[in-house]
Amino acid sequence: MIVASDLGKFYGSLEAVKGVSFSITQGEIVGLLGPNGAGKTTIMKILTCYMFPSCGDANVNDYNIYSDSLQVKKSIGYLPENAPLYPDLNVMEYLEFMADARGLTGNIRKERIDFAVDACSIGNVIYRGIGKLSKGYRQRTGLAQAILHDPEVLILDEPTNGLDPNQIIEIRELIKELGKKKTVILSTHILQEVEATCGRVLILNDGKIIARGTTDEIGRGMKGEIILD
Repeated sequence: MIVASDLGKFYGSLEAVKGVSFSITQGEIVGLLGPNGAGKTTIMKILTCYMFPSCGDANVNDYNIYSDSLQVKKSIGYLPENAPLYPDLNVMEYLEFMADARGLTGNIRKERIDFAVDACSIGNVIYRGIGKLSKGYRQRTGLAQAILHDPEVLILDEPTNGLDPNQIIEIRELIKELGKKKTVILSTHILQEVEATCGRVLILNDGKIIARGTTDEIGRGMKGEIILD
């Protein structure tokens, strides 16, 4: 699970995140919805221990971001907005490298690589150089590394960015399947994305949560009516 308490983050004089608090339980998919610059990516970087907040606290999978940052990193799968790929490697070499980095060995290593390749539909490019992949395949390769070690928490920043409509449907279904057992938080600026994938939504603007609720509640609240006199 994820529990964030009064998170704040300053970049110099800019206050990017302003007193954000929320909780996410196991088996729940929650979307961070908001425009670019709303603070979504900063919150995700804090939860992954990529950076510390200026104030506030958070626990991920019962580990504290300050005192247990290594355990936090071990228990999450993270897909940043720009997938962390190595263009000089092919897809299989990259996944094998990530498996080694995650300490996967033996049969489990092979099983997890096979699962990630199949789940993200990248089997047809497995020996192609990452630098030669389309943006959609690079995104799917990034998602494959995020789920490779079967993490208990998934943190996905714009997971369908760059995908074609069919790929978007496939990745949405994969996220929903993974969310049955895992804690998932994803960010997007598209309302339809959270409606199709998430059970709950946190709407951010200017570094603050301005609304929260189920996707049905948020959808009804954001879809206005045209009234003709």
